Amino acid sequence: MTFSEPLLFCLLALLPLLLLGIRSRRHAPLSYSDLSRIPAEKLSLRLLLYRLMPFVRLAVLALGIAALARPQNVSSEREYETEGVDIMIALDISGSMLAEDFKPENRVTVAKSEAVKFIRGRENDRIGLVVFARKAFTQCPLTLDYDVLARLVDEVQVGMIADGTAIGMGIATAVNRLRDSTAKSKVIILITDGENNAGNIDPITAAELAKSFGIKAYTIGVGRGGLVPFPVNDPLFGKRYVQANVEIDEASLKRIADITGGLFFRARDSKALSEIYEKINQLEKTEVKVKEYKSYEELFPFFLLPAILLLLLEVLVSQTYLIKVP
Repeated sequence: MTFSEPLLFCLLALLPLLLLGIRSRRHAPLSYSDLSRIPAEKLSLRLLLYRLMPFVRLAVLALGIAALARPQNVSSEREYETEGVDIMIALDISGSMLAEDFKPENRVTVAKSEAVKFIRGRENDRIGLVVFARKAFTQCPLTLDYDVLARLVDEVQVGMIADGTAIGMGIATAVNRLRDSTAKSKVIILITDGENNAGNIDPITAAELAKSFGIKAYTIGVGRGGLVPFPVNDPLFGKRYVQANVEIDEASLKRIADITGGLFFRARDSKALSEIYEKINQLEKTEVKVKEYKSYEELFPFFLLPAILLLLLEVLVSQTYLIKVP
């Protein structure tokens, strides 16, 4: 409950002064009639009521002031209008993503983990997942069900698709999922650690296609580059590591980002990848418009009616039951 005119409660400060004035009048010297003929019980009740009357009047005034302050119940309703962002994550799952230069994990494990964190941090945005190696396919279409999407990200494994790096196909598949979107912003987050060596669409052509549909691409090159440790399953000695050289085609990734109006990032460790996702999270903000409607319920009758009843009671008792003597 709130009060529309709370300053009127300052009038309550006058009530103690009124009480002092009433008491000073009561103690003024008066000549009384002979009360000996009135039974003691009836006299004591009348005296009690007589002494209570000033407090009843003060209560009437206090309730009246509270009613004038306009007590109200305020209920508000909010209407949310969101202009979300549609995001397709295109994840490279070629064999080179098993490189363990993101120790203690490999590249694909860290990429998946950070992708899930990014997904969990969004609201009101549809997000989907494309995976690619020699070919590309949609692991999850655009969805608001982040739990299902996170589970599908976790299920991604290197080896689901024949080995290779079809970056152009990964972009084109993501574009196909976004082209009919009516979202205010359409985004592809491309994560890869190599250079295009498969597929029948080259990355630059795919980037031009994305641009034609108003789709922005953020490209992320993961890995240190140069010689990195790869796990190898040796039939005689079990798992062992070999050093292999994997080159990231930074020039193409930068070109893809430039064509589409996005940005290129390089993630050489898991911390850098986490920071990149955070930057993208800040760049692609969802607009939320809030309209608030308030309704007011006047509550002054809950104070005014008791005041009127007390006033009527005081007048009735004073004019009928109480004996006033000069």
